[in-house]
Amino acid sequence: MELGLTGKKVLVTGGSKGIGKGIAASFIHEGASTAIVARSADNLKSAKEDLKDVFTIQADLLNEGERKRSFEEFLDTFGTIDILINNVGGSSGGKVEETSLADFEKAMNLNYFSAVHLSKMAFSVMKEKHSGSIINISSIYGRESGGKPTYNNSKAALISFTKAFADEAIKEGIRVNSVAPGAILHPSGNWQKRLDQDPEKINDFVEREIPAGRFGKVEEVANVVTFLASEKASWVSGASLNVDGGQSKMNM
Repeated sequence: MELGLTGKKVLVTGGSKGIGKGIAASFIHEGASTAIVARSADNLKSAKEDLKDVFTIQADLLNEGERKRSFEEFLDTFGTIDILINNVGGSSGGKVEETSLADFEKAMNLNYFSAVHLSKMAFSVMKEKHSGSIINISSIYGRESGGKPTYNNSKAALISFTKAFADEAIKEGIRVNSVAPGAILHPSGNWQKRLDQDPEKINDFVEREIPAGRFGKVEEVANVVTFLASEKASWVSGASLNVDGGQSKMNM
């Protein structure tokens, strides 16, 4: 399917590895002018070698000033923004009783506030053109328990923000949606680490919890994100789409 993304200006946060890198690769394949933001210079260098045409920006998106700087660098380079993918995120801590308040705050800052801040900055540019797409990478664990509480809480907030902002932004011709992956296997992810540490336990988890009988692939998330960002999904706004092989227990 021709998605009509040629020449679109795309920013992907947390794009140097894993799902973010896969999303960037998909946009590049569609002919979009694509930039990634990440904290690690080494990972950015590796992503540049693999993706060739990607533009890289080094920034720590936990920091408000760094978010502003990286967004301004993107605009200085590309002149405008058509698509924002808020993918950066992470998890920390464990059980609520054992997790420090600082870990909860860090998770909200990285997984939630970074997306809110970048969305607001992108919106201010997009509304001048009366067009644009913002996609937040959330998680099925933002809908139901399963991951670490710090992660669940921040992703749940991100899903809620997506709907709230979508209802405002669509009036300006801008669509805001989220994609909620299930268990996705890639070399730099937590599922790969767990699989390496205890193959029997993780394989039992897959058989028990994922109806499709396997982990998801980065490309399977990236394909949904790319489609959702395109005008082929022009009537989709405020949605949170599961990409999970049936893993989620919810019936909506």
